[in-house]
Amino acid sequence: MEETTHLALPLKYRPMTFSDVVGQENVVKTLRNAIEYNRIANAYLFIGSRGIGKTTLSRIFAKALNCRHEGDSGSIEPCGKCVNCHEIAAGRSLDVIELDAASHNKVEDVRPIIEAVQFQPVTSKYKIFIIDECHMLSAAAWNALLKTLEEPPPYVKFVFATTEGDKVLATIVSRCQRFDLRRIQTNDIVSRLKYICGKENIDADEDALLAIARGAEGGMRDALSSLDQLVSFKGTKILEEDALSVFGLVSRSALENLASAIINGESAKILDAIELFDSSGKNLRRLAAELLNHFRNLVVAQALGTDAKALEATQEQMAVLAEQAKNINSERLFRICDQLVELEDKLRYVLSVRTVLEMSLIRAGRIATTATIEEIMKAVRALKESGDVNALKEVYLNPRPAPESTNIARPSTTIAPQTQNLPPEPRELPEAKQEVKHINPTTRRQMLDDELVNSIISSTPGSQLVDIKEASK
Repeated sequence: MEETTHLALPLKYRPMTFSDVVGQENVVKTLRNAIEYNRIANAYLFIGSRGIGKTTLSRIFAKALNCRHEGDSGSIEPCGKCVNCHEIAAGRSLDVIELDAASHNKVEDVRPIIEAVQFQPVTSKYKIFIIDECHMLSAAAWNALLKTLEEPPPYVKFVFATTEGDKVLATIVSRCQRFDLRRIQTNDIVSRLKYICGKENIDADEDALLAIARGAEGGMRDALSSLDQLVSFKGTKILEEDALSVFGLVSRSALENLASAIINGESAKILDAIELFDSSGKNLRRLAAELLNHFRNLVVAQALGTDAKALEATQEQMAVLAEQAKNINSERLFRICDQLVELEDKLRYVLSVRTVLEMSLIRAGRIATTATIEEIMKAVRALKESGDVNALKEVYLNPRPAPESTNIARPSTTIAPQTQNLPPEPRELPEAKQEVKHINPTTRRQMLDDELVNSIISSTPGSQLVDIKEASK
């Protein structure tokens, strides 16, 4: 019986042309234009997190430079049919040399590159050196390569890839064209997973693919590896519960319900949700990160609308975000985000993750429902502009003097020289039966029944609106 070798999904569906690359449109466009207009630099530096296409773009670029374009001589895309494309894809090309700097980082490891630069390419137009994880090269190795990198022969090109661009020497960065690859957006990962599931005859729920994309944190390779793992675990029928159970994630609906409980200040629901997540073995640290991303999406939805490109959400998520964005003030939303950022920093070092998470989310709920001093002052100003409060202002800011029958001593009109600088005596308080200016009963009732005033007073602990005095007849 003939056996077939399984090829992992990240390898099977690795992009082979520029058009296959997902989520790096700006970089792809620049590389294409460089080839089309013959403005190819000596060296390129690709920087970005894991699994977003640094090494893949390096190989595609190398194929595009050395492709013989069989059948389409005017195309910039590598044809994938010629000898050079096949050899580069298989990693056995004599003119495209790859070096893993994580394990080859000494001067002795880069010396063969310096020597090989002197020779013309064997079968291709360019001799290309791809150095992966280049930040691992020692300072001595970089210095040995520096002169060659600065003035290479016209047929030599360098491509560097790294996850930590800040560790690359500044003298090297200045000699390269730098490209910062971004994390692939969740929508793009979900779309790519749908395409692959269709090719592989995998029946997967969209929420399951969304859970996989969330767990990948912007890395396409991680997403494909997770999908491959789920297929091995559950077969070709994948549900959201399967993805959540394997990766310890929280469902989209549960996350949105928790966010609603925070927005409404419902402490009981917050505690119940965390109890459920903890007993189910969910990753609470990851929960805090996803909550922060959800509230970040709320900020974007408020500022730019749900159609903004910066919003990393599916259509179902956008509908929920639009509804939640209407129910919270933007200033309070920013304060909640600050609280979640502080929470995420705390969770890196604490052992009692659940306790810290509960206290922080309850505090975030209070932030969402408690009026600030600025909000109270703004409401008072709005009430002053819309209602007749001049009489009330006159009563409390300019009270009438006390009757003459009071026995409170009055200061003498003749002041001794030594008392010139003494502070003035406090103003006498009006008696309880003192006559006040008349307030229209209609205005008085409007102020007592005003929803804005009552909501502000009720949200301030210990405060209440008792009455507004009317004039005595």
